Amino acid sequence: MTDEQLWQRAAAGDTVAEEQLVNRYTVTVRMCARPFFLAGGDSEDLIQEGMFGLLSALRHFDPAKDVTFKTYAERCINTRLVTAVRTAARFKHKPLNDSISFESPQFDERQILSQGNLRDPEEMVITRELTEELQSALDTGLSKLERQVLDQYLEGLSYTDIAEKCGISVKSVDNAVQRIRRKLAAVSIWR
Repeated sequence: MTDEQLWQRAAAGDTVAEEQLVNRYTVTVRMCARPFFLAGGDSEDLIQEGMFGLLSALRHFDPAKDVTFKTYAERCINTRLVTAVRTAARFKHKPLNDSISFESPQFDERQILSQGNLRDPEEMVITRELTEELQSALDTGLSKLERQVLDQYLEGLSYTDIAEKCGISVKSVDNAVQRIRRKLAAVSIWR
């Protein structure tokens, strides 16, 4: 049975045909993933991303277009792999991973130090300095509205609820949150 015939059956809801296509292209996914390197990941992570690309091909293939399923699947797999590698290399989420928790509005130093992560006195001093730097940036760098929005955002309120409490539009809340993020990104601990 050809790939296109299997795809037609899978598109009609035949899970066995879909499974056969996935099994047929598992080797292709592995071959496509082989030349890539994922920062912070391993080859299995890349294979998983490639499988997501294959599933995307299964869902979005259009036989009316002048392309075979194999060509389309390889394209989807490679696109997903390239996207995963680029995303991992951007360090876009580094501030989220290396940040101090906002759970306590006062950034209680005792709470941070008691978490058991900081055994080295040097780490304790650095953490204390970073906490003070962040607190100072919040105290001096945010406008009254931005501080109000941040406090309510940290309480878990939605943009709509914050807008109602502050008497502003939802777009203004979003703009304030974006300004807060930019200001905090300028603080050295977020780099």
